[in-house]
Amino acid sequence: MPKLVEKTGSRPPWVGLAAAVWVQMSAGNASTFPLYSSALKLVLGFNQQQVTLLGVACDLGENMGLLPGYASNKLAPWAMLLIGVSSCFLGYGVLWLSVSQIVNGLPFWLLFIALVIATNSCSWFSTASLVTNMRNFPMSRGSVAGLLKGLTGISGAAFTVLFSVLLHHSASDLLLFLTVGIPVLCLAVMYFVRPCIPATGEDPSEPVYLAFLLGTSILLAAYLVVTTVLSEVYSLPSVLRYVLVAVMVLFLFSPLAVPIKMTLFRSNAQRSLPGSSDNLAKEEGESTQEEPLLITSTSDPNLGALFEEDDDMEILLAEGEGAVKKKRKPRRGEDFKIGQVFVKADFWLLWFVYFLGMGSGVTVSNNLAQIGYAFGIKDTTILLCLFSFFNFIGRLASGAISEHFVKSRTLPRTLWMGAAQLVMVFTFLLFYLAIDHTIYVATALIGIGMGFQFLSIATISELFGLRHFGINYNVILLGNPIGATIFSALLAGYIYDKEAEKQGNPTCVGPDCFRETFLVLAGVCGLGTLLTVILTVRIRPVYQALYASGSFRLQPQSGGH
Repeated sequence: MPKLVEKTGSRPPWVGLAAAVWVQMSAGNASTFPLYSSALKLVLGFNQQQVTLLGVACDLGENMGLLPGYASNKLAPWAMLLIGVSSCFLGYGVLWLSVSQIVNGLPFWLLFIALVIATNSCSWFSTASLVTNMRNFPMSRGSVAGLLKGLTGISGAAFTVLFSVLLHHSASDLLLFLTVGIPVLCLAVMYFVRPCIPATGEDPSEPVYLAFLLGTSILLAAYLVVTTVLSEVYSLPSVLRYVLVAVMVLFLFSPLAVPIKMTLFRSNAQRSLPGSSDNLAKEEGESTQEEPLLITSTSDPNLGALFEEDDDMEILLAEGEGAVKKKRKPRRGEDFKIGQVFVKADFWLLWFVYFLGMGSGVTVSNNLAQIGYAFGIKDTTILLCLFSFFNFIGRLASGAISEHFVKSRTLPRTLWMGAAQLVMVFTFLLFYLAIDHTIYVATALIGIGMGFQFLSIATISELFGLRHFGINYNVILLGNPIGATIFSALLAGYIYDKEAEKQGNPTCVGPDCFRETFLVLAGVCGLGTLLTVILTVRIRPVYQALYASGSFRLQPQSGGH
C-alpha cells in the first residue's frame, strides 16, 4: 500500500494547550453556584426548593452541549469561544443585576433561564478547547482529557480563593467578575486555541512535557487548598492576599514553559521526528510502510480509527464480485455519526454508567452545603474546597492511570470507572452511618469517584472516533443534568423537605436529612459497577486491536467524508 504522508502544521500545539488551561478554568464557572446560592435565598427571598431548582439549572446549562458538539465540526474554536463569552456575559449579567438589586422584581423563571444561559458557556468553552486539543494530541488523549477536565474541576477552588481572598465573600462582586472577568479572559486567549496538524509518529518528549503539566497542576491544586484554609482560619493583610492571588496566576502561566523551552532549546529528537520539515522530503521518497499511519488535513481533523489491511482487502474483493455495497457501516474504533452511535449497545451502556456515577455524585456536590449543615458544620467553605481538590485529583489520576494500563495491558478505561463507582458504594454507606468527622473523608472519596467518571470522554473517542467526537461526548454529558434532576431535585430534595417538616424547621438538622438518600445512591452506584463490568468485557477486544503494539494504531485516510 503506498505511504501517505501528512503535511506538517505550523502552529505548535503546546501554545494552544497552554491557552486551553485558562479556558478550562473559565469553563468551571458553574461550580461557583454554592458561593452565591445563599445570597439568592436571602436577597431574593427564595425557599430551599427554589434554590435546589436553580442548582439543577446550573447542571442543565453546564451539560447541555448538543449544540456546541454539533458546532465543533462546523465552527472554528474562536467562534465557539465567542458564543460562550456572549452566553456568560448575558446570563450572569442578569443574575448580577438582580442580586445587586439594581433591578428588582425579576421573576423566578427568568432567573432560571438566565442561569441556564450563563452556565451553558461552560459547554461552549470546554467543547472548543477539549475537542481541539484531543485532535492536536491524538497519541495522549487520555492524559490531555484528564488534564483539561481536571482543571475544570479545580477551578471551583480557584474561584473560592478569589471569592474569599479578594472579593471578601461578596456574592454581588463574584457575579460581576463572572459577568465581565471571564469574558475578557477568554477573549484574550481565544486566538491561541487553534487546530494544528500533529506530526506523524509519537513524539518521545510528549510524555515528559505532559508529566510537567500534570505536576504543575497538582501543585496548583494543593496551593489553592492551602490558600483557602489560611484565608478562612486567619485574617490576612491586604498585601498578602494580593500576593497569594499573584502566585496562583503564576501557576496558571506555567504551561507556557513548554512552548518557550521548545522554541529556545529545540532538541535533536524534535528535529528528527517523523513528519517534521527536516525529514519530509526523505519520507516522501519512501514507497512502503509496515505500520498503520496517521494522515490528516486541516479540513479533516479525524485521527482515530482501527485499520486492518486484511479485512479491507477482503472487502475490496467482495466489492469487485458485487457481494457487498461499496459503503459499509463503521466498526467500533472508527468514526460514527450521532445517528449511528444511537443504535450501539456499547454507547448506551457507557451513557448509563456515566448517568449513574455522575448523577449520584452530583447529588452530593449540589447539596454539599446542606449536608455540611446537617452534620453540624457551620462553615462549609473548606468542605467545598476539599471536594473541588479531590474531584480534580480524580480527573487527573484517571487520565494518567488509564493511559498507562491502556498502553501496557490494553485494559479499557471503563474498568477504572467501575472501580471508582465501587468505592462510591462504600462511601455512601459511610455517609449513611454518619460517624463523627468522617464527612471529610467521604467528601474527598466522592470527589475522586466523580473525577474518574470523566474517563467516558476518552472512551467515546476510542470507540466511536474523533471526527464527530464533539457531539458524541456531549450526548454522554447529558447524563449529568438528568441524574441531578432525578437524584438531587426529586429524591434528595423530597427526603430533605420531608424530614425538615418533621422537625418543624425550615432547615433540616441531623444525619436523617440525607440518610435514605445515601442508601439509595449506594444502590445506584452498585448498579453502575455491574454495568461497567459488562461494558468492559464487551469492548476489551476493541482495545486489544487498537493498542496491540503498545501504541494507538491509526487508520490511513484520504480526504474528508
